[in-house]
Amino acid sequence: MAEPSRRKRWPLIAAAVALVVTVATALTLDRDDDTPAQDTTPGQATAAPLTVSTRTYAWDDPQCEAKYLVDRPPAEVAPPVMGQDVPGWVKAHRAVAADEQRVALTVQGTGDEAVVIESMHVGVAGSGPPPAWNAYLGSSGCGGGVETRSFDTNLDAPHPVLAPKAGQRGFPYKVSRTDPEVLYLTAHADTHDVHWYVDLQWNSAGRQGTIRINDHGKPFHTSGSRGRPVYEFLVGGTHWYRDA
Repeated sequence: MAEPSRRKRWPLIAAAVALVVTVATALTLDRDDDTPAQDTTPGQATAAPLTVSTRTYAWDDPQCEAKYLVDRPPAEVAPPVMGQDVPGWVKAHRAVAADEQRVALTVQGTGDEAVVIESMHVGVAGSGPPPAWNAYLGSSGCGGGVETRSFDTNLDAPHPVLAPKAGQRGFPYKVSRTDPEVLYLTAHADTHDVHWYVDLQWNSAGRQGTIRINDHGKPFHTSGSRGRPVYEFLVGGTHWYRDA
């Protein structure tokens, strides 16, 4: 009589195993942006001794500086927003950063040892012609400063590189748990629609590796907008109007 009892237990065991696998998978995918970054160096799988927190739309004043391509007419586009509301606006409109995109990276060590950022390199995951969408621009002419750790890159180039802005010094930089660095990257595109990422090379206490930085699990996305209709929303205005 023991055989029927064993047959009944097998489905329960299989279900329990499936539940464990599902929970483990969910925990693997649900990573916070500030968790220790995983090293992408071949043959290594240990956590890197630093974290990288990413702000994908890091304008001083997004309503004044940011420009986006949106596949909608003006009547279906909400007014521009600022600060922490920008990612939600971009997602709701399926917008693409136009002409240039400013990304802020906060890099901080996680242990007692200092970490040296040796270099950062731009990689292109895909490139093509810009989409034939309308361009939407907040009020122009607001201006903006240049931070002490700012870099430019031209995404139209065959091999984009990061160059320090306004004569600032380049890499290396040193970070620790108590002394982080904020690095600002401004990516420019004129004739291409580009999906891109950044590889950060580090070393610490005899270890070295590379961290891939992107837009919370997917490539950054920046597109040129040359020749597209441009709509502007004045500060204090009530609607988008055709500017060019």
